[in-house]
Amino acid sequence: MFLVGLTGGIASGKSSVVQVFRQLGCAVIDLDVIARHVVQPGYPAHQRIVEAFGTEVLLENGDINRKVLGDLIFNQPDLRQLLSAITHPEIRKEMMKETFKYFLQGYRYVILDIPLLFETKKLLKYMKHTVVVYCDRDTQLKRLMQRNNLSHEDAEARISAQLPLKDKARMAHHVLDNSGEWSITKHQVILLHAELECSLEYLPLRLGILTGLAGIAGLLYLLTRYLLPSP
Repeated sequence: MFLVGLTGGIASGKSSVVQVFRQLGCAVIDLDVIARHVVQPGYPAHQRIVEAFGTEVLLENGDINRKVLGDLIFNQPDLRQLLSAITHPEIRKEMMKETFKYFLQGYRYVILDIPLLFETKKLLKYMKHTVVVYCDRDTQLKRLMQRNNLSHEDAEARISAQLPLKDKARMAHHVLDNSGEWSITKHQVILLHAELECSLEYLPLRLGILTGLAGIAGLLYLLTRYLLPSP
């Protein structure tokens, strides 16, 4: 099994593309969902966040107030790094658990939906393929204004706060161009899935792991024969 990193930008259509992959039966891990999960009450990251930032970042029910925490770290790189140091190890652990689950289920590849894949670069080394959901800036601007009911200036500001999609597209192995009709984009997704599904890149790792498991099983058998008394 190999990993495919999927990313995009605001109003690029990434969520719709992910939905198509799911409909095709693909295994998808959403890192935003994991990031929200690992900071729930009772998890180690939740306790460390409260210790580091105080109880003012909590809602009445004990959940993390994401807006308050976001405002707190917005212009303070040191606090942002502190939060990352708390949450990223927990996110990676959950990601690996989910990935191993899909490996055991026999999936040939797993898609990791990572909004900041190219910005942080922390997970790039694990990705066999990277995919960017792209649309031209004018289309992105128009869609964002319509979707969020924003002024032209506000939409421009939100888009400008992110790494440009054209830059992400240059760094990716695959680009899904969502600038035009959705039917065209959907066809691109289907073709990419077929290409990844037919790839044999999953074989070396799977064979290596299965060989390792077989070796462990053989060793346990020999130890059992050696340690247990003969009848």
